[in-house]
Amino acid sequence: MGINDLYSKRKKLAERGNQPDVYQYTDLPVEFRRQVIHIWISAIGPYREPQPFIGTVPLVSCLWKTIHDLIARELGRFNLGSEFQNPFEQCKSFLLDKDTPVDHLLDLIEVTFCQIDKVIPQILQDYQYSGELNVSQLSEDAISELNHRFREHAIGYQYNNGQIIRVDSGFIHAEVVVPALSLLSSQHFKGAEQEFRSAHEHYRKKEYKDAIVDALNAFESAMKTICDECGWLYSKGATAKELINVLLKNELVPEYLQSHLSGLRSVLEAGVPTVRNKTSGHGQGAQPISVPEYLAAYVLHLTASNIVLLVEAYKAKQGDSA
Repeated sequence: MGINDLYSKRKKLAERGNQPDVYQYTDLPVEFRRQVIHIWISAIGPYREPQPFIGTVPLVSCLWKTIHDLIARELGRFNLGSEFQNPFEQCKSFLLDKDTPVDHLLDLIEVTFCQIDKVIPQILQDYQYSGELNVSQLSEDAISELNHRFREHAIGYQYNNGQIIRVDSGFIHAEVVVPALSLLSSQHFKGAEQEFRSAHEHYRKKEYKDAIVDALNAFESAMKTICDECGWLYSKGATAKELINVLLKNELVPEYLQSHLSGLRSVLEAGVPTVRNKTSGHGQGAQPISVPEYLAAYVLHLTASNIVLLVEAYKAKQGDSA
């Protein structure tokens, strides 16, 4: 489908100069919402009314009913729009309604793009059903356009492998978070990947304590996986500090690199685990502990950096021993 480089966009970029993107998280402009609907139509297709007396419901209509019913059920509603509208029109009305909370808008976008990402490609590969969908935009291009539209409107979210993830820095997201998710996507690291995605989901929902807990869990799971794959022993209840010691003892990071980065151990030990232990890992006592957003963001980015470092080192070690 492609993104058209219109004059108005070039003018806006020129007026902004070289200023970095400043993301916001509280508003999805109506232009953005309409662009999402355009992607829905080209990547899923509009609702088609069943033909009288034929008895079969068009596949695209089943998809929209599935999307509508899932969101309505999870939000405790009977309908997303007027009961006289078909499921697609209800989803469309819900997305365009200025009173719909942003989190619920993102829920709907996430569910629809999960269909575009995971379900539509399977249908198109099935010769029996592929002809029932009138799709003019393939899933990869649709996801790429959605993420472009997020950036275009300075909205701090991106879709990645079934989940809407909050983005605080475009550079950090591209250079640290996405590589971490990519490295964890292999079968061996599935547990760590799920925990890291859960951390981002908690962060998006402003559940910062839970985000920090899941971030450390992902960090520890990644280290345990590396130890298991390499046959390095560790105690059943090993903490992050113990696991780090096992990795360094077995020279996961080359000795010459350890000497040049003398602070590596302290960075790993004093980063994610310490933040987690002091804020989220234990009982909070009589006074509830408030975890600020910036601290949760720091933990997520630090976790991603550490995961990239360790998993890349593990991959390099596997390559050396092959």
